[in-house]
Amino acid sequence: MTRSRSESTKDATVVSGSVESLFAEVSVRRVLLYVVLATAAVLFLLPLESAAMTSFKTVSGFAETLPFAPPPPDAATLAGWTQSWNALRATMLNSAMFVVPATLILPVLGSLAAFGLTITDWRGQLPVYILFMIGIFIPLQAVLVPLSITWQIVDVTTLLANLGPVNLWALPLAKEHHAQFVELAITHISFGIPLSTLLFRSHYKDLSDEMLEAARMDGVGMLTIYYRIVLPLSKPVFVVVMILAFTTIWNDLLFALVIVSSPAAEPVTVAFASLAGGMVQQFNVTMAAGFITALPTLLVYIMFTRQFAEGFSQTGV
Repeated sequence: MTRSRSESTKDATVVSGSVESLFAEVSVRRVLLYVVLATAAVLFLLPLESAAMTSFKTVSGFAETLPFAPPPPDAATLAGWTQSWNALRATMLNSAMFVVPATLILPVLGSLAAFGLTITDWRGQLPVYILFMIGIFIPLQAVLVPLSITWQIVDVTTLLANLGPVNLWALPLAKEHHAQFVELAITHISFGIPLSTLLFRSHYKDLSDEMLEAARMDGVGMLTIYYRIVLPLSKPVFVVVMILAFTTIWNDLLFALVIVSSPAAEPVTVAFASLAGGMVQQFNVTMAAGFITALPTLLVYIMFTRQFAEGFSQTGV
């Protein structure tokens, strides 16, 4: 009996020591993990913090202090923000003129295309879908010259001027340079449809076949099936596509440089590139302009983070 108690005590001591060593090992791993995460966070946020601090400094204050250091009282100013806002506010409205319509139209067309390629069944469906997928992998640089030639041939200004009995450009708020907004919107919609179709089609493939077949047996038409059944179930994917479309189109510079020829039609990205690429660099103005340019997309992500994550999980991509 004594020996048995001794062995039990010894076993308990060994188990206790093993548990303590395990906790110690876990604690060390956790500390190392926190150190790595903290280091990564600092490295990731340091450029952003440096840009923010620089935007509030005078030119001399930037030259005399480290980029990430807060501005001294005698070197703190809001001049960079006011100057950049005055330079960009008109161009932000220009961007909204084509970004908002394109963001609203693109998911509708992508949803309809995916519906026709998934829910319905018709001959030649697979080759058409392959063409859509090829469109995702076409480099944008490869279409710049054809795109420029196309919009030179298709004179949108003349077309809208002769559209019906009324000259569109004679209306109070219409300007001829607004035609370039139409060109930008159509271009972005065209190049965004393939990816939008892929996201919607991935979602539609997971819809219940029994539910759709029951609707067909009840004599419901395809348009009614889309409007009454498929469209309400597509709301999360609509959010994803709209967020992706808004951020992509708002941040685009390449198409804007090729299509826009009138200074009055410049989007915010072109104005920011001109502001940042001047002969004399005012870093406080450049950094403030960068924050102002990115503000709409940042607000969209902040406001719809949860909806974006939920919707993207339903695309199956």
